[in-house]
Amino acid sequence: MSKIRLAMIGCGGNSSGHARRMNGNPDVQIVGACDVNTKIADGYIDRNLPDLEPRPGAYDDIDKMLAEVNADAVLISTPHTLHFEQGMKALEAGCHVFMEKPMVTAAENAYTLAEKVKETGKVFVVGYNTACSANFYYLREQIRTGGLGKLELVIGYITQNWLRGTMGKWRQEPELSGGGQAYDSGAHLLNSLCWSVESSIDTVFAFIDNCGSKVDINSSINVRFENGVFASIVVSGNCPSPGGTHMAFIFDDGRVEIDGWSGGWIRVFKGNKLVEEPAIPDVGSSPDDNFIDAILGRAEQRTNAVSGIIQSELMDAIYKSAKTGQPAKPEHR
Repeated sequence: MSKIRLAMIGCGGNSSGHARRMNGNPDVQIVGACDVNTKIADGYIDRNLPDLEPRPGAYDDIDKMLAEVNADAVLISTPHTLHFEQGMKALEAGCHVFMEKPMVTAAENAYTLAEKVKETGKVFVVGYNTACSANFYYLREQIRTGGLGKLELVIGYITQNWLRGTMGKWRQEPELSGGGQAYDSGAHLLNSLCWSVESSIDTVFAFIDNCGSKVDINSSINVRFENGVFASIVVSGNCPSPGGTHMAFIFDDGRVEIDGWSGGWIRVFKGNKLVEEPAIPDVGSSPDDNFIDAILGRAEQRTNAVSGIIQSELMDAIYKSAKTGQPAKPEHR
């Protein structure tokens, strides 16, 4: 099969890592890059793809790029509130879509996007690390099979110097970000939760502190899933110490502690004993490689638009509860 022709939408720092990884994949040919002006797109190509031949086209118009480069797939790494419109354009152009997190910033848009994915039959993934890690794959299999008994509770936190690190940038502008730390770095932890539990949200109660910013910085979130699992998640964006994450999945016959950001480490307890060498399967991948492998039929995609719906409903409920001071229930379709 010929190489997958990939176009990049968004030419910021996060997208640069994707460009280098995708360019290193022998099954990919990057054919275009688009941002708000062609100077930015050209600089992006110079920095990340200096020796790529033929040189990708630089664009400032998504429609024009999709009409001219004959892309098979697009990678979208742009401010959060732009994701929905850009994702719909790409699907309507017949492209597979890699969407940086969060998928969208409203559950209503998540449902519409999922319907378009189903209609087109295209591969659609959201770029979360833990869904592609071997350790989280193992954890989810334990939940599915009852290997540690019934999952009852989940706790977790993420800490980051986010308030200072993003000051003056688009991430603290609600019209572009859709929200603050809970939608940004916190989304990784919340996706790790939703992806593993595999249940729709029943009820959410949340507190939010903007710490003087336009967007949420610190959050305390309690969740009840429809399958009965309870979760308590703390998102910190005002902690100057080195960032960190920790999650604990508590079963009636064991416990799993795990890195909620990347799935980089894991500790497993069966009953009251530490499992010295848990049987972690060799199924780890990167979101970028999983996207390409799914298009080529070599792997099952680890994330999809349906999981994006659950997380979008969670986020909507978090903000509603924090605003009203009352528990909030998602409005499922």
